[in-house]
Amino acid sequence: MPSFTHDKAVIYYEEFGQGFPILTFAPAGLASVIDVWRQPSAPINPTAEFATQYRVIAMDQRNAGGQSHAPITADDNWDTYTSDHIALLDHLHIDQCHLYGQCIGGSFILNMLKEQPRRVTSAILAQPIGRVGAPATERSPRFNAWAESLKDHPEATPAVLDAFSRNLYSSGFVYCVDREVVRTVQAPCLVLAGNDDAHPYAIAEELAKLLPNSEFMAEWKTGAALTTARSRVMEFLARHTPAAT
Repeated sequence: MPSFTHDKAVIYYEEFGQGFPILTFAPAGLASVIDVWRQPSAPINPTAEFATQYRVIAMDQRNAGGQSHAPITADDNWDTYTSDHIALLDHLHIDQCHLYGQCIGGSFILNMLKEQPRRVTSAILAQPIGRVGAPATERSPRFNAWAESLKDHPEATPAVLDAFSRNLYSSGFVYCVDREVVRTVQAPCLVLAGNDDAHPYAIAEELAKLLPNSEFMAEWKTGAALTTARSRVMEFLARHTPAAT
């Protein structure tokens, strides 16, 4: 089984296809695992659709209910996840790649763009999460559902989980970075809008306006719009893939 260990974490990943690499982050919040891409509800499954032309890397996020595991601490935050993503690229000896992420994957992408922008050739953010209005004062139902699913984590006490939740969701309009950071992003980005409370249209629209080199699709998840989006995504990736040397 393809996995590696870094900093007390065991990270499981899978690879599909060949070509220029694309690192992908599945939706489902803190339950982001590879199998989510294979569900019928996923509008675009990069492990199948992109693998015809690219080397697609997918991963189980730590403690998401899949095969990646790590201790949970009160200091865990977005950078903790990004350290896993960077470690995976290092493990695979990948210097540059595209990024594709849906839902929480949008925040994973933005934090990677903050931490190691040189590694990102382009990025596609599909229905990114974010907050419109005042910060929440308590854990969300979705966070609580994830917490209740944890197994073999006696260190994840209520106090530790409260701190973890605050670290993830108490600041930033997209949680991981602020608007000033987004304005500094130089990588080409394609933003596919969300349309519900967890993935507000307003967040996707604002991201597209703030990102200096961005494209935006308001409709993309079903019917003819999805067919158009699939073509647009593949064209975007092709346009920003470095020529082979």
